[in-house]
Amino acid sequence: MPSALENFPLSLILASTSPRRKELLSYLGLPFAIVSPHTEEKHRPGESGVDYAKRNSMEKAEAVYSSRSDTRAPVIAIGADTIGLLDGQVLEKPLDTDDAVCMLTQMSGRSHQVITAVSLVGDAGDGKVHRESFAVETLVFFKQLSPAEISYYVQTKEPMDKAGSYGIQGIGGFLVRSIQGSYSNVVGLPLVELSDALKRWPSVP
Repeated sequence: MPSALENFPLSLILASTSPRRKELLSYLGLPFAIVSPHTEEKHRPGESGVDYAKRNSMEKAEAVYSSRSDTRAPVIAIGADTIGLLDGQVLEKPLDTDDAVCMLTQMSGRSHQVITAVSLVGDAGDGKVHRESFAVETLVFFKQLSPAEISYYVQTKEPMDKAGSYGIQGIGGFLVRSIQGSYSNVVGLPLVELSDALKRWPSVP
């Protein structure tokens, strides 16, 4: 199958074991490896949501790039981090079912932001390493949710490993009335912006 980035000269490493990011990245038609970054995600006091997501994504990319076994092969490590923001409050993965219920109740009938930060760390030619990060924001509008709908959704267990306690690409799609912006960004990897970043990579002719 031809690639959306024809004759792309570098190998890619996805610094994530997320099946959603794996599927999205595969849409570009480029081969890539998957390596778990084993980094800690902890929000620092006073840190904005965008800065937090960018730091997490860069730490993931850096960890995977520095741990690669073959340091001679030209590669780009791709790290990503997705968070929700409601009234400036960071919405991460729920701690437990009660936390998921609380988040979904707060988001019911309202809009919230979904921010995915992507960081790229890789070879830029002449022995140099290039680093860049960007963040994409999508506005998501929830319908008014009844307690029964929230309880049903939490019982499916789908919210438990999702930022903001829902997955738009799964059962959680019934929560979302509309979005403003990138759909793939809400799922976990903004494909338009990532493709553009790869096209302008310093060592790409």
